[in-house]
Amino acid sequence: MNPLAIALNKQLEAENPAALDLLSRLGKNLFFPKGILTQSAEAKTKAHKFNATIGIATENGEPMYLPCIHKKLDAFKPSDLYGYAPPAGKPELRQLWRDKMLRDNPSLGGKSFGTPVVTNALTHGLSIVADLFVEQGDQVIMADMMWGNYNLTFGVRRGGEICKYATFTEDGAYNIEAFRKVLHDAATKHGKAVVVLNFPNNPSGYTPSVAEGEAIVEVLRQEAENGCNIVAVTDDAYFGLFYKDCLKESLFGRLVDLHPRLLAVKIDGSTKEDFVWGFRTGFITFGGCGASDNSDLLKVLETKTLGIIRGTISNCPHPSQSFIIEGMKSPEYAEQKRQKFKIMQGRALKTLEILENGAYDDAWDFYPFNSGYFMCLKLKTVDAEQLRLHLLDQYGIGTIAINSTDLRIAFSCIEEEDLPELFDLIYQAVKDLC
Repeated sequence: MNPLAIALNKQLEAENPAALDLLSRLGKNLFFPKGILTQSAEAKTKAHKFNATIGIATENGEPMYLPCIHKKLDAFKPSDLYGYAPPAGKPELRQLWRDKMLRDNPSLGGKSFGTPVVTNALTHGLSIVADLFVEQGDQVIMADMMWGNYNLTFGVRRGGEICKYATFTEDGAYNIEAFRKVLHDAATKHGKAVVVLNFPNNPSGYTPSVAEGEAIVEVLRQEAENGCNIVAVTDDAYFGLFYKDCLKESLFGRLVDLHPRLLAVKIDGSTKEDFVWGFRTGFITFGGCGASDNSDLLKVLETKTLGIIRGTISNCPHPSQSFIIEGMKSPEYAEQKRQKFKIMQGRALKTLEILENGAYDDAWDFYPFNSGYFMCLKLKTVDAEQLRLHLLDQYGIGTIAINSTDLRIAFSCIEEEDLPELFDLIYQAVKDLC
């Protein structure tokens, strides 16, 4: 093992032995090399004569660029576009996002958590979690209504065992007891669990109530108290898109500093929150583990994260980070986000109104939804994949078949006035197949 990794592990063990135990073998071996990047950073501050370190080309004191590319981007300085961004991301963006997290999540006030590290959107952040903490056979716990890519990220790539619990009870509440049982079984058998909490949920479009959120946190606290080492990951991809009565904060705020055996990790980003899907800019943030001072723990985890970034993509795209900084600093940012939220909320509430009128009750039920981009129909009479293909072939309508009964509808990309026709046609397609 590299001496730098040994030193990081000793720091982590001194700070919190349970946190060290949570790391995978890869996680324990990770470090950030004191190589070109470190030497270049030193030169950036001290090389006042010539700086011949970093592997870029310069011209007239700026990164070299092609005018035919820059002509569409001339509102930005070349130094904010073409050079490499720091491995952890632009410091200004990291601080802006941390400040935003505190505004959006009052429960984070006074808690110990790190400065967000920039990732290449949320999937990259989740893969960092998997690399750091998931070993072959580790229990990765999530609701059965889950984003399918978790299988690749945690299962195929890292060999984790995906352990699912029923998302909803028969009466449509979040199934706290099913979650409790699956987590308890993992704790009893393995003494370690990685728990993925995705709210607003993809595919169901559900966010728990405040009471349900508190119950989830209490289940995690109890298992940590009973001796289970837990990584609690909040996948907050659709954060902020809360349309009806539900928890309006990330559970990350309630999980930070909850217990020495529980490590909270927040994965979020501009992707959906700022409607910049193609910018591929996300964040990973580590929370404290119940100690009075978590500074060493947070520093070690962030350093190991930089080791992953350096060893895979080196750093995240620079232009998109500059674009997002510009947007977040704009005086119009908050109002423009509010306007887009109202459009999304209108689509969600219109969908709910359509489905609650009873006209389609013989064809489907629908799962509770109150947030995010999606909702799911629970079909009564036809197979979801058969219906999906029929809708494509005969009606030119695209949907997602989750399993044999569940069909996901993304109301996020349907104009509000078109929603009645969409559901009428889906209903007609069901009748075609009956």
